[in-house]
Amino acid sequence: MNRKNSWVTALILITFAAVGGGGLFGYMNFTQRGSLKSDLIIIIPKGSGIDFISRLLERKGAISQPILFKLTVLILRLEKVMRAGEFSIPKESSPRDILSILRSGKMVIRRFVAVEGLYTAEILGHLRRTDGLTGIVTETPKEGELLPETYHYNFGDNRNDLVRRMKVAMKNVSEELWLLREVGLPIKTPLEAIILASIVEKETGLVEERRRVASVFINRLRLGMRLQSDPTVIYGLTNGNRRLSRPLKRKDLKSLNPYNTYLNKGLPPGPIANPGRASIKAVLNPIESTDLYFVADGKGGHAFSTTLSEHNKNVKVLRKLEREKMQTR
Repeated sequence: MNRKNSWVTALILITFAAVGGGGLFGYMNFTQRGSLKSDLIIIIPKGSGIDFISRLLERKGAISQPILFKLTVLILRLEKVMRAGEFSIPKESSPRDILSILRSGKMVIRRFVAVEGLYTAEILGHLRRTDGLTGIVTETPKEGELLPETYHYNFGDNRNDLVRRMKVAMKNVSEELWLLREVGLPIKTPLEAIILASIVEKETGLVEERRRVASVFINRLRLGMRLQSDPTVIYGLTNGNRRLSRPLKRKDLKSLNPYNTYLNKGLPPGPIANPGRASIKAVLNPIESTDLYFVADGKGGHAFSTTLSEHNKNVKVLRKLEREKMQTR
């Protein structure tokens, strides 16, 4: 049967139903509350026709009269405006409600969370394993080029497009914060800000500490001191391709690579992770301090000090806490 004949047949069927007394029943069925007991997430593939959509909705329990649903769409000439994608259908939605949802284009919003401080390889790995995205990742962003935050996407969006969004977001944020930087910092470019921010990101997970940790490194840069940051040594050993599966050893601090800030003065040649907005802002607007050292305090934060002797005392306190914890196990 060609399309023209199917339209004629549909019109005859609807007219016959109305004349025969079934029109009111059909209208009530189309507009009354549906039988869905809970909200339903349904995916309409691209290229789906009304036959497939009607059967899918029936199979999922969203409608009970697929022929009536199909005929309504055909009579109202809505087949071409039905959208593909992922939709949320509330419980007890009527067929009319469902039709409105599928026409609206308001798809389910999914979220991809890029966590602060992850290596680029880790973010791309999470992206490859994220459901609802299409395509393989062929983009090759450098370390520090992806902005960690929550990104929204729809079912069927492309993975490479999401990578590009993360790159644009990092560029925009770093340029925005660069314009608001404190005067006189020993940081010459937005890239240098990202490099130092990646170190701060790896050194502390506490929001309230970031500006103070940043001040330590800023002070050291001003004095020409080495940064002596363990995370830079780890990056030099792994190149950001894996996590170091063991504690850092004393001999690692003597490893010859450009990321070892125990041996090399100044910033490393590139970022050692992807820092978030807060860490970039921290290095561009650090607190004023005379701190030159910090060490873990054994309680989730850090103890800061100005002199090496104070620092060594803080290290002794930490070692004592570590021994006591070992004894209580």
